[in-house]
This record gives sequence, structure tokens and C-alpha cells, in this order.
Amino acid sequence: MRTSTSPRLPHSEHAEESARLLWNAVSTSDEHAAAELVLRMLDDGADPESVLLDVIARVQGRVGEEWAANRISVAQEHAATAINERVVAAVSVHPAARTAVTRGRITVACVDGEWHGLPARLLAEVLKLRGWRVDHLGAQVPTPHLIVHLHNTRADAVALSSSIATRLPTAHAAITACQAVGVPVLVGGAAFGPEGRYAEPLGADAWAPDARAAADLLAEEPLARPETDHQQSDDLPHLADQEFTVVSRSSASLVRHVLTALEDAFPSMRAYSDLQRERTAEDLAHIVEFLATALYLDDEALFTRFIAWTAQVLVARGVPASSLPPALDLLARELMDFPRASRILRSGTHTLTTAHSTAAGNTA
Repeated sequence: MRTSTSPRLPHSEHAEESARLLWNAVSTSDEHAAAELVLRMLDDGADPESVLLDVIARVQGRVGEEWAANRISVAQEHAATAINERVVAAVSVHPAARTAVTRGRITVACVDGEWHGLPARLLAEVLKLRGWRVDHLGAQVPTPHLIVHLHNTRADAVALSSSIATRLPTAHAAITACQAVGVPVLVGGAAFGPEGRYAEPLGADAWAPDARAAADLLAEEPLARPETDHQQSDDLPHLADQEFTVVSRSSASLVRHVLTALEDAFPSMRAYSDLQRERTAEDLAHIVEFLATALYLDDEALFTRFIAWTAQVLVARGVPASSLPPALDLLARELMDFPRASRILRSGTHTLTTAHSTAAGNTA
């Protein structure tokens, strides 16, 4: 049984080559080859944490990149992720990963509605390797169930993971609920923005950019337990204008009205098949959902980053990004009485037109 000392890092060339081999197995749905590769690495003395983070996590990052670039399908992305999850499970039961519990107890969970469970699973396994007793609750954990678990286990901390920014309002509620029962909260995941910019406004006790940094942070100093009778300050005073509430509650009608008007603003839509119209409606629903989240945080950059990413994904799939500005304009027309929403939508349109002008200049 290994002790929970700091892990040894592999040579970058070795990790890169191992990640390349794992990608070859994962991308061809060869689960046996993937498992044999990582188990052989462990048998040969590779550190389990390095296998998890420098190889498997790296490959999972590439899975997302390949999907966004339309080089693999949704089905292939799901299959690759499922194989990576099973490979992580194989690492977790290897003799090299057996570690004595020398620290406290931590609950690791994804916020409700967050189905990207692999980042949380990787963190849970790394914390186990570092000597923590870990309760890994998985993806999409309803906050009431999380709180019941905390009451039953008296965890020293909660690590909440979220990859999708639209889950941040739910994350805020979960953070507040955990602290209300005296448990500090560490957050992580892409949802919390560059450098974890949304962690502090949402009241998290700490943020870490990745599993290794999270484990290091928790090893340095225990998170202080919040005072359960402390009155939460109003960190998001802009919510008083009710724009977030109105937009989030009227999402379905907004999508319906914009989809109908979009046929006139973007005539080529009239030739869309039923499937294309359905996907357009889904895209509009995502736009409204990200707009609502940007309103929740009063951060237009959250929306513009999403819009720029959406444009790239559409272009990779052969859909002209020129369909987005008319959609944003129509949405702004529906929300003309909402100043913050209008400002955020204008920023989104400006981001798209600037990117288009830059791209046109580069090809001139």
C-alpha cells in the first residue's frame, strides 16, 4: 500500500507518447487496448496520479476538442468518454493506487444538471491517492440530497464540479446550502470561467483550476468551516431588476417567437428540414440559457465567449455563422425593455461581426 506523498511527475515526452497511444485506443473504441495500456503503465511503476491527469485527462480534453471541430460525432464522443471512465475505474483498483487514509473526509459531486462527471471522478481518485476519505456522488446531484449526505457524513469539505456555465445559478444555491450546514466548498471546472472568476461572486470558499491544484490546495491548509448563523451578504445586487428571472422563465416563448421571425430575417431557413429546424431551436434555447446566466452574474463576457465558441462549432459543421447575428437581433427586439439583456446581446453581435471582419481580412 502506497503512502500519500506528493506524486512523481512523468517526463513530458513519456506522458505525451502514452496519451497518443491511449487516444488511438479510445478513438477507435478499443476499450481493451485502452485498459491494457494504463494497467501496463502502472505495472511498470508509473505514478497513478500522473496516469490519471497527464494521460487520461489529457486524452479526454482532446475528445472535447475533436467533437467541437466536428472530427468525431456525438456518439463517438460519448463512446470515448465512457471508455475513459472505465479506464479510470481500472486505475482506481490497481494495487499501485491503494492508499492509506491519512487525512479527513471530502464529498465530491457535480452540481445538479451537470452531466460531465469525469472531471469530478478524476478529482475523487486523486484525493484518494493523497490520503483523503472520499465520498464520490457522481454527476447531477440534487442539492437536497447533497445536504442530507453532508448531515450523515460530517464531511470536512465539499468539492463541487461544473463544466457548463449555465449550471452556475444552481451551483450558487448548492454552495450556499452547503455553507449553511457548516461545510466549506471548493469549486472547479470550466463553468467557473477563466481563472475561476465566478467562484468568488458565487461565494465559494476556494477554487482550483484542476484536480492536482485542488489536491495541493487542500493539503496546504484545511478549508475553514463557515459560521452557520452567518447572514449571507447580497453579492449579486443586480438580480433585483428581475431580468434573470423573466428571461429564464420565458425561455420557451422567446425561442418560439425568435424561431418564427428568423425565417424572414434569414430566408435560407425556409428550406430547412424538420431536423434542421429542431437543431436551430436547440441552438436558440442554448443562447437564451447563456443569456440568462450572463444576467445572473452580470457578466457579458460569459455570453460573448459562448457566442464566439458557438460560431466556431457551427462553421465546423458547415453551418454559416451569419445566422447568429439575426437571431441575436431578434432576441434583442423581444427584450428591448430589459437594459442589461440588451447590452449583453449587443456585445454578442459585436463579437460576431468583429470576428467576421477579422476573418474576411485574413482571407483577402
